[in-house]
Amino acid sequence: MAPLNWGLGHATRCMPIIDELLLQGAKVVLASDGAALQLLKEEYPQLSIIELPSYGIHYKGSNMFLNMAPQIPKILRAIKLERQKLDSIIKKYRIDAIIADNRYGLSHKKLPTVFITHQLHIQIPQKHLQSIINKLNHRFIQKFDQCWVPDWEGRVNLSGVLSHPKLNSKVAYLGALSRFAEKKVVNPIKKYDVIVVLSGPEPQRSILEQKIIEQAEQIDLKFLIVGGQLIQQKQKTKRTASHIEHRAFMKAAELAAAIQESECVIVRSGYSTLMDLVALDSRKVLLIPTPGQTEQEYLAEYFEQQYGYQFANQADLQLQEAINKMQYSAIAFDKLPLFGGQLPTLISDWLSGI
Repeated sequence: MAPLNWGLGHATRCMPIIDELLLQGAKVVLASDGAALQLLKEEYPQLSIIELPSYGIHYKGSNMFLNMAPQIPKILRAIKLERQKLDSIIKKYRIDAIIADNRYGLSHKKLPTVFITHQLHIQIPQKHLQSIINKLNHRFIQKFDQCWVPDWEGRVNLSGVLSHPKLNSKVAYLGALSRFAEKKVVNPIKKYDVIVVLSGPEPQRSILEQKIIEQAEQIDLKFLIVGGQLIQQKQKTKRTASHIEHRAFMKAAELAAAIQESECVIVRSGYSTLMDLVALDSRKVLLIPTPGQTEQEYLAEYFEQQYGYQFANQADLQLQEAINKMQYSAIAFDKLPLFGGQLPTLISDWLSGI
């Protein structure tokens, strides 16, 4: 099981799949790099861990094309290194099958392979390049035996045009996935006014963190900030002010509880994060897309229109004003289809074919 290390979302949405695989008797080996690998170690200390080559993606500016184009050679090198390392991993760990979340280099001609993505139709501002990018994306996906999409297939869905319509017969919809799907608390006691969950590529993650801390220090509210620079500094907790608590990592149950114990939630509009918030029926949410990451910009607008979340741009964020404007969504998320509803059957059928 190999999620991409681009923020923590790819790793977190794989957790329900890992849990189901273990429940059905599979022996799971985890593979990733960076913060995603660290999170998997924290959550599954009993499982074997493999460090894979890093894609090393960063977002310095607000233009997706200018951000990503110079990094394409580096990404392709990482994909090539994955492929070179794969046969030795298969031999050492006696691997029978591979599930890769957005790690393009882990297809294999002799083993059953699955590619997980919610981006069947990548959105970029340069429409003349969008067709080229999507053809390349589809070519990589076609190298895998199956493609699993963490969303519902029908009109009610969380990813909009990113995953709909269906690409081809290889695609199977798992239903929305969240590590928090079974962790909803009835009438939680509020401990924090605001929880901020930091994720995504550097340096934009640190830029947002610094901006939030500087403004939060002037706001008379109790903040909990999860993630960010503490991970790099290898610290677990700290306080920058008496009303601002920092935590480097929180395990799934802890984070789910903390989100439900908070009046407001401030997060990136990453897809896995949004699935987690919907699973917890979070209604008062501010989304701040990573600048230049068009997928997050699309999802922020989509969730504002469909589900009543608010969003703000990082560059002109006024935290006090944004918090004052936050309203509760009227959507009853617990009336949506069952999270991961198709997952047990799909895993069972897949394992029986290995």
